[in-house]
Amino acid sequence: MAFTQEQIRNALKSVKYPGFSRDIVSFGLIKEIVSTDAETRVQMVLTTNDAAVPRAIKAEAEDILRKLGLPNPKVLIDIHAPPAGVGSSGVGASRIPGVKHIVAIASGKGGVGKSTVAANLAVALHNAGTRVGVCDCDIYGPSISLMFGSREQPMATEENRILPIEQYGLKLMSMGFLLDDSSPAILRGPMVTRYTQQFLRQVEWGELDVLVLDLPPGTGDIQLTIVQTVALAGAIVVTTPQEVALIDARKAATMFEKVNVPVLGLIENMSYFVSPSDQKRYDIFGSGGGEREAKRLRVPLLGQIPIDIRTREGGDRGMPIAAEDPKSAVGAEFNRIARELLSKLG
Repeated sequence: MAFTQEQIRNALKSVKYPGFSRDIVSFGLIKEIVSTDAETRVQMVLTTNDAAVPRAIKAEAEDILRKLGLPNPKVLIDIHAPPAGVGSSGVGASRIPGVKHIVAIASGKGGVGKSTVAANLAVALHNAGTRVGVCDCDIYGPSISLMFGSREQPMATEENRILPIEQYGLKLMSMGFLLDDSSPAILRGPMVTRYTQQFLRQVEWGELDVLVLDLPPGTGDIQLTIVQTVALAGAIVVTTPQEVALIDARKAATMFEKVNVPVLGLIENMSYFVSPSDQKRYDIFGSGGGEREAKRLRVPLLGQIPIDIRTREGGDRGMPIAAEDPKSAVGAEFNRIARELLSKLG
């Protein structure tokens, strides 16, 4: 039975990029398909330093073609090294003009306080004297507008570039600035990818030392789009101490490893609770999980953030604790983490 190029392409959609939920076809790796009575040849182009990635894609793709009954299937992959200074394996991964370092804040699952960490860490970086921006890449569940207490809507320049919102000395962009609290972002995958790229590329970020990306939880399309198109300096994975969160943190760290983005460290959020009445410490979600996972992943444990009522209240009021009370226990911990991060970034 003869197969058309379109049928072969559709069959290859079952091959996922290692570590991601997105397939190699939607990502655009396939450049040519030639099928004759003698052989079937698929040509791909991939930018990576990890030999295991093309090897896995080749093996799985050829297996799919054999199961279709195609004659002598061959998958040829043209492998390119990432540009100098680019950690990502992305095809076309590049820097954002004017931005020195781009750091992604990620988590394997939701509910671990990733946006709280992203907001306060950004403020702490600003406290350390750096020029900082925050891009909320969680299109479906944006939190940065709430965390910074702004309902202002972005304006545009004559060149149709978006002017970011400025709050607490930071430049901010979030879908939350474009929607009211009751309006959901009802978007299909391609539109989400487009919005993400617009937030990164069409915002007038100006000169920044660090751009913090608040990623959505998981390892889906948005994460793949970012790591494949933006030159990340590295990623920080946020988790809580219990095993159910650590499993997902492991997946997030593995995702970055597969695309050659360095994991700068792990932050354990909701690490413990100190009772305000008697100063007794309670390990509500267990203890030592973040430290053990950091050792397993061979990355630094950057910090342990306790469960703190004032931190939660500050996030709800749009007043990050690192800005409102930088000398508090939580504010001081974020400032310490920021200094350590800046030393890593050089």
